Amino acid sequence: QITTLINHKDKPKRSDKTLQAIQRVGQAVNLAVGRFVTVGEAIASENHELKEEMSVACIEARRAGETIAQLTDVASLDNPESDSHITIFTDKTGVVKAARLLLSSVTKVLVLADRIVIKQIITSRNKVLATMDQLEKVSSFQEFVQIFSQFGNEMVEFAHLTGDRQNDLKDEKKKARMAASRAVLEKCTMMLLTASKTCLRHPDCESARINKDGVFHRMRLALEQVIDIVTDSRPNGESEMAPISIYSGIKEFKNKVEGLRENLYFLSKENLSTMLEVILEHTEDFTDSAYTSHEHREHILELSKQAKMELEQLVSVWMQAQNQKTKDLMEDLEVAILKTCQCMNELKREVHSAATSLAADLLKYHTDHMVLKALKITGVEGNLEAVAEYTCKLSEQKEQLVEMCRLLRHVSGTEPLEITCIHAEDTFQVTGPQIISAAETLALHPSSKIAKENLEVFCEAWESQLSDMSLLLREINDVFEGRRGEKRVYLSLPRPGKHNANLKALKPVKLDTEEQAKIAKLGLELHLLTSDVDSETEKWEDQENEIVQHGQGMSSMAYSMYLFTRGEGLLKTTQDLFHQAEIFATEGTKLASALHALSDQVHDDKPLLLLEAEKLISMCKQLQITAKASAQGKSATFTKVDACILKTRNVMTLLCQLLPLCCKLLRKSKAGNGCLKPAPPWKEDRIGTGANARAPERRVDTFGIKSLENHVTNMTFLESK
Repeated sequence: QITTLINHKDKPKRSDKTLQAIQRVGQAVNLAVGRFVTVGEAIASENHELKEEMSVACIEARRAGETIAQLTDVASLDNPESDSHITIFTDKTGVVKAARLLLSSVTKVLVLADRIVIKQIITSRNKVLATMDQLEKVSSFQEFVQIFSQFGNEMVEFAHLTGDRQNDLKDEKKKARMAASRAVLEKCTMMLLTASKTCLRHPDCESARINKDGVFHRMRLALEQVIDIVTDSRPNGESEMAPISIYSGIKEFKNKVEGLRENLYFLSKENLSTMLEVILEHTEDFTDSAYTSHEHREHILELSKQAKMELEQLVSVWMQAQNQKTKDLMEDLEVAILKTCQCMNELKREVHSAATSLAADLLKYHTDHMVLKALKITGVEGNLEAVAEYTCKLSEQKEQLVEMCRLLRHVSGTEPLEITCIHAEDTFQVTGPQIISAAETLALHPSSKIAKENLEVFCEAWESQLSDMSLLLREINDVFEGRRGEKRVYLSLPRPGKHNANLKALKPVKLDTEEQAKIAKLGLELHLLTSDVDSETEKWEDQENEIVQHGQGMSSMAYSMYLFTRGEGLLKTTQDLFHQAEIFATEGTKLASALHALSDQVHDDKPLLLLEAEKLISMCKQLQITAKASAQGKSATFTKVDACILKTRNVMTLLCQLLPLCCKLLRKSKAGNGCLKPAPPWKEDRIGTGANARAPERRVDTFGIKSLENHVTNMTFLESK
């Protein structure tokens, strides 16, 4: 809007329509600034250390907004009395100055608010670390239960803060690192619980102590990495130097080689030779690996030798072309460039094939989890000798999977996927020994239910990581074959339909920009409806009510579908969207059942409630039929997407009407025990307490918040032990 004002054309004739439009824009800017500043002032009042700076920036922004409104007050220019009135037409530089002041002050407010968010995350991390120190030293179950309950609440707050931050990060690499760290914290929270319980039950068991210490150490590392990402710093001034992958090395090498077409003098032959040497050194990770097939090893060695020869030929022609730019020499140079790049492409294809075929074979071979099953059985039997035998087999399996991750990193294709490979390698490297220590503890105490539960938790983490590797392998292949953009970030978090084995393996269809624009309007309507539903659910005092739970779940899924219309979020393809629509419709059917149950408790408006419930069932069935219908071809797929979002919008519209009706009926049935509560203030909303803490995480999935909260509230079983 500011750009529109500054760029308007100074025409001698100004129509009433033009004058009114300019005034509307000026007023809109002023109103927007007013709303923005109100939030800034609220933040300032809650953070005294930055209150003065924030207040000054807010005052500057408000003053600039008011100046723009005054200068665009041009609707009364036809009145003779207004001749002396300074406007955008008489003082355009005034608008420019006000716009600059506005942008600088708004930026200052944003930077200060960002500092506050960073401080909140650091403070939250410090609270978690302090409670972890207490947990590590407890010696009784009763004390452990009390402290772990506090720890759980602190982890929920940390999850909300870091989830918002992950969504706000613009750097895809940092976003992937944050996702990896939060995935570690998600899994380790449950591990910390069972490992600590086992240690408390068997205080003299060395393997139980080792198991617990490993979990605490890993959680502390993950917490530190989150802070490194948030503050954009490294401990002891270290620079973040990730090892270069073969894929990125080849990409950079080819760019330099192809750059010779434009400029023969921008780099030296030594630079090119060094770059190739580094790439070929990395190929030794493949040729030296015991898990690379003989055929792949031979091909990689042959292509490495050929690459050296092609570069020698290229350098020879290149040096001649620098001295004498003849047509023949330039043609020879072009041929040398093409042959060198072709050779590098073949080398890239070969290492990709070696890494992905190894990964596919290993994941298929270990899909039955036979070693883990054997460890559980022999542990319960107390067979120490058999446990020792299977721990050796698990160590071998761990080495294979670690090697697989290292090779996949070389061919992952994007920095976020590289980071995910490194995270997977670390997970296998750490979880393997932890499973072994948990199995040894169970073998020493075969009748211990807590030791058995602890082993189960670590085995589940291993199985989960193997499952994630299958998805990661698919993404690496997608990037290599050009089916996915480079900005795709892999998150090892739950996705709609991830575990549905009956889904048909249809080829996903990606909507182009024009088609996304067509559904953007529907998406925005869906977004507004999710806000309305959230506002209604926040008014319920009983947040555990089944109707509220289903309403929050549906709102969260609808929001994911809205993000899809923007090309954002975890729903990356149309197939993902259809899966989400099916799950949304199922949740709506469950809500209808809850409405039927409510109708048995109330007397007023019972027919209306039953009518609305039947309407909801009908709409959800229609949505399920649409989502499950086959769609061949791009046009049919787009029509199906449009229909799914439209029907989801209709369900959400009905939900907006149902929630206040149900709340009113419940309030009447409770004879004065109100079910309404006031909306939470800014700060509570920001850290995700109250109703929002219980709602499913919105813009980016928080790590196991729902399960963690439920777990914290169900800790009383420990006291009976």
